[in-house]
Amino acid sequence: MKIQRPFYLELLKNKRDNGMIKIITGIRRVGKSYLLKEIYKDYLLKDGLGRDQIIMLDLDEVKNARYRNPFEMDTYIRAQIKDARKRYYIFIDEIQKSSSVDNPFLDRNGEKITFVDTILGLQKLKNVDVYVTGSNSKMLSSDILTAFRGRGDEIRVSPLSYEEFYAAYKGDKRHAWRDYWTYGGMPYVMNLKTHKEKLDYLQELVTNIYLKDILEHHDIRNENEVLGDLLNYISSSVGSLTNPTKLANTFASEKQIKVSNSTVDKYLGFFEDAFIIRKANRYDVKGRKYINTPLKYYFVDTGIRNARLNFRQLEENHIMENIIYNELIHRGYSVDVGVVEINGKNEKGQSYRKQLEVDFVVNAGNDKYYIQSALNMPSEEKRNQEKASLLNVKEAFPKIIIQKDDIIPWKDEDGILHIGIEQFLLEKDALSPIGDMLGQ
Repeated sequence: MKIQRPFYLELLKNKRDNGMIKIITGIRRVGKSYLLKEIYKDYLLKDGLGRDQIIMLDLDEVKNARYRNPFEMDTYIRAQIKDARKRYYIFIDEIQKSSSVDNPFLDRNGEKITFVDTILGLQKLKNVDVYVTGSNSKMLSSDILTAFRGRGDEIRVSPLSYEEFYAAYKGDKRHAWRDYWTYGGMPYVMNLKTHKEKLDYLQELVTNIYLKDILEHHDIRNENEVLGDLLNYISSSVGSLTNPTKLANTFASEKQIKVSNSTVDKYLGFFEDAFIIRKANRYDVKGRKYINTPLKYYFVDTGIRNARLNFRQLEENHIMENIIYNELIHRGYSVDVGVVEINGKNEKGQSYRKQLEVDFVVNAGNDKYYIQSALNMPSEEKRNQEKASLLNVKEAFPKIIIQKDDIIPWKDEDGILHIGIEQFLLEKDALSPIGDMLGQ
């Protein structure tokens, strides 16, 4: 099945020939190589580029093993650049197979040489545009961007958005949302038919690829079970406020083992660097300041989260919240989880202080949105509960409730927009301008 990735194709088109090294990162098996070697290559050829102007080197193939040596790589690629009047596009796939910063090649003078030196050298050629992809084991985003010293332009590829998933979905479209929130958006999953096939594939990704990558990259030998258990705890608490202290206490109570807060915090950082989870900071709306802890963690793919728990704990409300967060990030917004503190008096005249949660505080340039995720609002009581935090945000920015129901977008008497989840996910301008959606 050929799945189109128009969002990322546009990013590549916009960054074409910008003088920077395009570094395509993302969680393993998300389709980085396919994006570069199939989708982007097809675009370049249709745009009139000759096949000889695209130089592809797949370092994951045994036949190309010799080019993992940065000197051999450089010699091979430069030999393909035969006409100074032509523009050449260099695609190097699985660049981590070459000599990395952690494992450099030594030249005859004993100097350390890595693939970074080769790529930076190629970038200086006036008639080339360089693109590299790599897996997370030895090429985490923070590492490689530092190594390229500000000359790299990262394109981080995420699992399929719901719009991409929906366009490629071959079954009854009425079941698309159900399958998406259950199995997520890893591209290959769409080729699998049965629940067991999908479960086995996703669990294999987590256990034998993602966790193994982290163990190898960070040389973790004695605490591999701790790493796996921590991922389980994060999976169980997706959409809930937590922090390293709370998670360390969970180890003490459930596993009867002592794990320090610093270790938990470090391992959470490993999961973030490997693109498995994303951290959402907490923001005090009235105080206009960030709260260091607690915070929330969301999975980059809900199918990975669900498979990690063996498809138990399928709380659609928390998973829907996770999907909304991912979509907002995908659209380029800055997203925090919000808190609104209210003060009042109870029936006995006693003062109280209470914190209400705003699911998402979304910043988009000069615009801001306050968003609640609500699976169902079957009663007036439930509607008032979901609206409470939004009504206590006194700023004039738009306030939105996204719910599962298939509804025509409408504004209630408090000016809050209500919209269904599928329409929000399928319409790129679902937030702005809001008036357009309502026909105003």
